[in-house]
Amino acid sequence: MSQGTVSLIDVSTYLPGEPISAEYYAEFAESDDLRDTLMFRAPTFRHHVAPGETSIDMIERATTGLVERHGHHVIANVDVLITHTQMPDVPFYGSGGGIAHRLGMRPDWVLDLHNGGCAAFVLGMQTARQLLSSGAGRTALVTVAQNAAGQVFDQPGVRRKAQAAVPGDGAAVGLLALSDESPILDVECRTYGEYAGDMAIAVDPPRRWWEPGPGEGYIGFTESKITKVLARGNRQVPEVSYTVCDRIGMRPKDIDLLVTNQPNRAFLRNWREALELPSDRHVHTFDECGNLFAAGIPVNLDRAIQNGQVNTGDTVLMAAFAHAGDFAAAAAVRWGGRLS
Repeated sequence: MSQGTVSLIDVSTYLPGEPISAEYYAEFAESDDLRDTLMFRAPTFRHHVAPGETSIDMIERATTGLVERHGHHVIANVDVLITHTQMPDVPFYGSGGGIAHRLGMRPDWVLDLHNGGCAAFVLGMQTARQLLSSGAGRTALVTVAQNAAGQVFDQPGVRRKAQAAVPGDGAAVGLLALSDESPILDVECRTYGEYAGDMAIAVDPPRRWWEPGPGEGYIGFTESKITKVLARGNRQVPEVSYTVCDRIGMRPKDIDLLVTNQPNRAFLRNWREALELPSDRHVHTFDECGNLFAAGIPVNLDRAIQNGQVNTGDTVLMAAFAHAGDFAAAAAVRWGGRLS
């Protein structure tokens, strides 16, 4: 093993409940000025968290595959736990402590990340990579939970809006270790602070999200904001992807598999074309799962492994941007295969 090499050993995922069809939202839909935008063209299906299902429940269920393939002792002895929850169950703290307890872990490091958004899995990989390569431990677990679809976007007032039909819920975990088995070749993370705050919660009548009052919170999109987000996303994901490819000595069109977040079909098409890749080398589950936010990359990587779309020795490029474009990240991994 090369000293300090960190590998993405495996991923495991969870999708809650039965698929919910687009017809479910069609029956609630009202006139919406944004309904015909590229951002809000609905997927065929998506999944929703069950009432009372917590992010910790979701992560525990997502970890099942890792336990089956690697043994509970591997998870219990993880040194670094990194978590991201799209909508924390409690406002004041993240889910790291609860996840550690539920999985029977006593990690030396527990970090709850929030700024990574849809790129949180890549940010978590980079954070774990830095910690493990610097001597903080030998193994890490990166966990992400997207739980806003069935809790925010299915509120009676919000589900009438075009934006409500796009998100889906899901969770995923990634096991990393000091190893040459499935090495992380390079990671690029970029913060665009000038765009921080461009994605905001809107309520009618206006109030701060924590103040009592009528009206349900939703994402405050406008035509102007949508135009800016589309432009930023179309630019940022190829930028970080090309940077990583350049550093590992590959042309983007030569990578074996592209895995991105999946806000909508337009982004998926534009990113694939920008990297000059055919559709069969860009995996996504948009029409089955909708926009999975941070869970999109690991859920789609897991699906590609299951379907045989990625083979031992393949170079996998993961890339995403977050929120209204305030963060973007990409990572390349030489996939080492999965335990049967």
